[in-house]
Amino acid sequence: MKKNIFFCFLILVSSQIFAQQKAKKPTIMIVPSKNWCFKYGYEISSKKDDGTIEKIPDYEKALRENSDLGNVITRINGLMQDRGLYIDKLSELIDNQKADAVENTALVSKGGGEIVQTGFERLMAASKADINIELGWEVTKSGFNRSVQISLEAVDAATGEPVASVNPIGAPNATADLPTLLSEATLSVIDNFNFKLQDYFQDLLQNGRKGKIVMKRFPEWSNDFESEYTVGSETKELNEFIEDWFKKNTVNGAFLNTQSTENTMVFSKVRIPMFDAAGTPIDAKQFIRPLRDYLKAAPFNIVIKLVPQGTGKALLVFGSK
Repeated sequence: MKKNIFFCFLILVSSQIFAQQKAKKPTIMIVPSKNWCFKYGYEISSKKDDGTIEKIPDYEKALRENSDLGNVITRINGLMQDRGLYIDKLSELIDNQKADAVENTALVSKGGGEIVQTGFERLMAASKADINIELGWEVTKSGFNRSVQISLEAVDAATGEPVASVNPIGAPNATADLPTLLSEATLSVIDNFNFKLQDYFQDLLQNGRKGKIVMKRFPEWSNDFESEYTVGSETKELNEFIEDWFKKNTVNGAFLNTQSTENTMVFSKVRIPMFDAAGTPIDAKQFIRPLRDYLKAAPFNIVIKLVPQGTGKALLVFGSK
């Protein structure tokens, strides 16, 4: 009897260990923070939709001109990887983007309508990270000693919402190089930081990734989102059919229709399933593709351009490709 109980106990413990090993972990990407980039001049100007100019980080320039940055990111990537997190490397992402011969500064419809995407937006669209960790630091000198304060702020890669942040101060040191000082400061808080990331990721697993879907129309499209269509015996405006689709396909029907006009629809706080039935990760592009196919078929027969804009954001432009 005792042997049977002990055997069952071993099976239970083994099952728990196996489950922990198979537990899904978030993918992270460490990037220099905006404030850090702007402080050292690693920035470019970009024109927004309303015509105003905004500053955006120039990650490529930062990595190229600041050798410490790449070394620090590599050290912290290693610390995160040791704790089971998956890494999306910024340097590799930039290299892949540069090597992509199809990369353009704008996506244009056959009719001449234009959807502008900056290089920064394309870079974020190519990333598969669930969480971006924005990195910055300050160095303080006292005699021969240097001490550092590092800032690590985790944000949801899809929405930009804050997840967790730490600002440890390292011990003064006269001989260690900067990457060593920063990694040692990080080591003092990384386990607690990692637990916060994992807790947030568990919420995403249970309730879905937070996403945003934007829908616009090309000028050459003769219809709009208030045009009426008939499906079976039901006649409704296109925007109503689209909203019905979101109710059926989001996790627990969770989303907000934050804008709905004849020319634009915006869905925010869209809870997108993290994985499909086969366990394959789902991003906003894969989530919204069935809606595009649904509207492509009769009775709608709408041509739609699908533009991924990151893990949790996608743009659908109706009326042309």
